[in-house]
Amino acid sequence: MNTQTKVRATAGFTLLEILVATTIMGIAVVSLMSSLSTSMRNATHITQADRVSQIARNKMEELVADPGLPFQGTLQGQIDESTGWTAQMSPFEMPPRVQPGTVILQRIALVVWWKNGSNDRQYPLEAYRIVSVPRPAQ
Repeated sequence: MNTQTKVRATAGFTLLEILVATTIMGIAVVSLMSSLSTSMRNATHITQADRVSQIARNKMEELVADPGLPFQGTLQGQIDESTGWTAQMSPFEMPPRVQPGTVILQRIALVVWWKNGSNDRQYPLEAYRIVSVPRPAQ
């Protein structure tokens, strides 16, 4: 019977062992929560960037396909309260003696901007299309 009593007395954990295990678990949980928070923040940034890139591609397709787009100039618009866009149209390279009706490349530089908390972010996009030099307005 003396042996059984000895086995039972040494089968449990000491207070020190429990404190050490609890401290290790606490550190692990804090590290895990910090990593999880960072991952969620990064996922939000990626989701916003993906949304804005899709908006920019759609807007660029609209601009490239628009026959009424000015030959040179700037257009801008608002998508929602925190997102907008600006587009600049200009000839890419003009030949030395260009005549009205000459076919050239037009550069369209689009910038979609959005507010990310207190930061302003931008997504630039560029495209080219073939256009004819317009006749001067009279």
